[in-house]
Amino acid sequence: METLEELPNGNRWADYGHEIKKMTVIALPMVVVALLPYLMQMVAVIMVGHVDELSLSSLAIATSLTNVTGFSLLSGLVGGLETLYGQAFGAKQHNKIGGYTCSAIISLLFVCIPISISWIFIDKFLILIGHDPLISHEARKYSIYLIPSLFFGAIVKPLVRLLQSQSLTMPLLVSSTLVLCFHAPLCWGLIFKLKMGSVGAATAFSLSNWFYLMLMVFYFKFSSLCKNVGVTFSMDALVGMKEFFWFAIPSAVMVW
Repeated sequence: METLEELPNGNRWADYGHEIKKMTVIALPMVVVALLPYLMQMVAVIMVGHVDELSLSSLAIATSLTNVTGFSLLSGLVGGLETLYGQAFGAKQHNKIGGYTCSAIISLLFVCIPISISWIFIDKFLILIGHDPLISHEARKYSIYLIPSLFFGAIVKPLVRLLQSQSLTMPLLVSSTLVLCFHAPLCWGLIFKLKMGSVGAATAFSLSNWFYLMLMVFYFKFSSLCKNVGVTFSMDALVGMKEFFWFAIPSAVMVW
């Protein structure tokens, strides 16, 4: 087979263009998927900013802390799947991919428990480091209502990586767009119509993540492209948690 260096210039540039097109088709949807949680948070901040300073201040500081201690940590841990998926594809053991995904979901759900407990007492930490008690208590309320989205994210993130590993990025793009379109009016209704303030923003974020999870489950259940990848609970998935954490912890540290 001829290498790119051995090809005539015309063929070489055609091959470059073909590769760039393939990378763009895969990368652009994943950019949107990666930006989705930040866009959802931006919508919440913009809307809560029209309520009052207390709500905005509490949301801003709670968002920063919950991102670092929760969502970013989950994103880092799920990065361990890239290594496991790569090994499975390289060894042509495609049957292991579903098991790895299930191990990741179970592992992340367990990780969510201590994170949730820390969010319940987040006001104590904020007051300890000198923040205003009123803002700290409001940040705690926001964080508590955000806990469901943490558990939904623990399931969604491995499913997103699974679709990404299969180069099924267009379903992710469509799902992310639908979730953002769902989140914006829901956030507006809870904040302004029901007068829930920052708690409404957290509730909207959790419900939007639940909607994202439902879209993922629906796609895996009814798409013919996912029939060969079974994500089912088994004892092998529990045993695989050790292997998952072996790769996930270094990945989490790098992201953190």
